Amino acid sequence: MRGIRARWSARRARNRPVISVDDAGLRVVVTAYDETEAASAALARAEHWQPELPAVLRHHLALPERSIEPAREILAADGWRLRPGGRGAEHAGAGLSALVALRVQRLDALRCSQEGSRMAGLAQRHDGQVFGWDALQPT
Repeated sequence: MRGIRARWSARRARNRPVISVDDAGLRVVVTAYDETEAASAALARAEHWQPELPAVLRHHLALPERSIEPAREILAADGWRLRPGGRGAEHAGAGLSALVALRVQRLDALRCSQEGSRMAGLAQRHDGQVFGWDALQPT
């Protein structure tokens, strides 16, 4: 029983984020702002992305003020933080607030695609817009 517990504890330790969305030394290593580009293509062209390390995945969106708190609650259930800012500040339609949804995770094409679809669905249900995603890792 102790061996099982030790393996489980080691697995949990490996899955813990080693960076924070608030780390000052992060830089953008992957960008995927073109909705027609596959996540696998964005990751493949990312010269500085380190696939073995966790990253801060950041989705850029804009929502009406009335939808921000409901969206924040939905996203928080899966470990996302919703903050003001991002690409929506330059591109959002009238009456929308620019936001970024952030979470630390390991990146792969499937997860990035799934989360991109999720953010698009969230924005659509709340009369908002999405502006792609990017990822940050330590310098």
